[in-house]
Amino acid sequence: MERDSQLELYGVVADRLKEAHTRVRALQVPEGVRMALSRKLLVITAAAKHDLADAARRLDRFTQDLDEGRFPEGN
Repeated sequence: MERDSQLELYGVVADRLKEAHTRVRALQVPEGVRMALSRKLLVITAAAKHDLADAARRLDRFTQDLDEGRFPEGN
């Protein structure tokens, strides 16, 4: 039963990561900012391989930052 919930969580996180990548690509921001956001998503994706719950929390914070217009500095 726990394995089923784990697989379901993987599916949810994967769908949310895909949506976040789509949102980042659509943003009208300087390329440096877009690259910084993409790097953050790659870190979250890598974290999901080792600690899915932590990756989900990070993705929640990332999405909240996007929703509120908080973007990293682009260099």
